[in-house]
Amino acid sequence: MKKVFDFTSFIKISLSCLLLLCYQQTTKAQWWVDTEKAEKERSKGMLLLTTEVQIEATQAINHMYNFKFYEAEREFNYLKVKYPEHPLPDFLLGLMEWWKIVPNTENVIYDERCLEYMDKSIEKAEKIWDDSENPEAAFFMAAAYAFKGRLHSERKHWTKATFAAKNALKYLDRSRSFSDFSPELMFGDGLYNYYFYYVKENYAMLRPVLWLFPKGDKAKGIAQLEKVSYNAFYTRTEARYFLLQIYGLENMNDKALNLAKYTYETYPDNPFFQRFYARCAFVSGRVPEAKALAKGILQKIDEHYPGYEGVSGRYASYILAYYAFNYDRDYAQAKIYYQKTIDFAVLTGTTNSGYYLSSMIALGRISLQEQDYDKAIEYFKQVIDDSDRKSPQRDEAKKLLTEAKKARRKKK
Repeated sequence: MKKVFDFTSFIKISLSCLLLLCYQQTTKAQWWVDTEKAEKERSKGMLLLTTEVQIEATQAINHMYNFKFYEAEREFNYLKVKYPEHPLPDFLLGLMEWWKIVPNTENVIYDERCLEYMDKSIEKAEKIWDDSENPEAAFFMAAAYAFKGRLHSERKHWTKATFAAKNALKYLDRSRSFSDFSPELMFGDGLYNYYFYYVKENYAMLRPVLWLFPKGDKAKGIAQLEKVSYNAFYTRTEARYFLLQIYGLENMNDKALNLAKYTYETYPDNPFFQRFYARCAFVSGRVPEAKALAKGILQKIDEHYPGYEGVSGRYASYILAYYAFNYDRDYAQAKIYYQKTIDFAVLTGTTNSGYYLSSMIALGRISLQEQDYDKAIEYFKQVIDDSDRKSPQRDEAKKLLTEAKKARRKKK
């Protein structure tokens, strides 16, 4: 029997589908509204705490710490276009310029851009603060002033560094009203607590300035930085960078080695992390690791990896020279690597460094063994000329110089 088209049923079915579709779209729209509302409540209107921004910034920040600066800058500039009035993008761009300085802090060519970006970040944050007293703005002013102080202290511009530090502390206090920033704020507290005593112990000329600041607590500072290194989002890697140096200063060698290994494995093309891991492995007697890392550094220098330059080369060459001379008794290789150490030291203007002086002494010792006394005397005299009067290398070179002269007279 032939079926008859039922127009009424068709209308009912179509209408049901339409109603179902409308319901789904309404539900979807309501879900999106609810999600946006929940995100605003969670972030309190702060860009730093917005999930979307954290996701966008994470990859760029990882690129920066892995010295993929082109990729990082492209993504930071995207954030700048998207949030033109917010201090975050300029701060991140300034931080990137600082990391270009990190492998060799004597390098001043990135100073101006770093300070310019930090000033722009401060300017934008000040406007937000004046309009709303938003604690996020205070946080950025504290962070940007802190980095300015950090750079000025590297350049021994003590008045500018002191002014920047005072401003950083002032705005750090103002941002404390927002407890959700606590892991990030603890970074500033930790640095302050540790370096107050470090400056007091190592910079006598700055002690009179310290009365302007509240007292620190070294042990508390280290503990705070360790918490930040696990719990913070934006300052986590910065805390690890400082902890590596603090562990070294405090002879906490096991902690230094473990953290150096972790940071290097996380950012394998970061020259600071790689050379610090190489140095920790060297100090800890982990010969295969130290050798592999040192050779990797020299290879990356040859291949012109960003940030791999003379300072890292000096570390790596000395490690390989030391093993060739003291472990392998391969004096031909030792001479090559000790000479590389010297060349890198000359290139970076660090001919008063321990690695340079020790390399000169080692080459002098090899010359003594080879009975090339004239060459040995040249090396030892050079050490005496280049070293400080109280340097242990100077005393060693004097003794060896006497020995070399005596041996030369006997040979004649």
